[in-house]
Amino acid sequence: MTARRKEFPTAEELRIWRDFIETTEALRAELAARLQRESSLSPGDYAVLLALREAEGRRLRSSELAARVGWERSRLSHQIGRMERRGLIRREECVTDSRGAEVVLTPEGAEAFRNASLPHLRAVRELFVAALTPDQLAAAQQITTALRNHLTALDT
Repeated sequence: MTARRKEFPTAEELRIWRDFIETTEALRAELAARLQRESSLSPGDYAVLLALREAEGRRLRSSELAARVGWERSRLSHQIGRMERRGLIRREECVTDSRGAEVVLTPEGAEAFRNASLPHLRAVRELFVAALTPDQLAAAQQITTALRNHLTALDT
């Protein structure tokens, strides 16, 4: 195999890559549609609410929230604005640092998250877990771990 050939995926590797991407996008689209239909929450809403629900005191600084959901701060800022207008979250002065602000889960946001969680978890089971055998689930975990480790190594 020439050096140039080693730089690029083979036809079979590209087919597997496309299948992976297309299937992942179809799964994400179906989960998003069900979440929106059943709870009126977008996947972005759900990600923010989940991060806040898991946070100590149900509050996080914007920079920490952005890191937890894996978004750029500008994307998070727009998302926070939309969610704040709907009463799901609010911004407050940071209790430990008066220069910053924290995003806080409101009671309405906590209720919206609770109402969305059971249907969403059922959809995850139906669309993902039920489609795979225990061995395939274990292989999926190994694949995601390998990919995450590889991406982390590239960042350092």
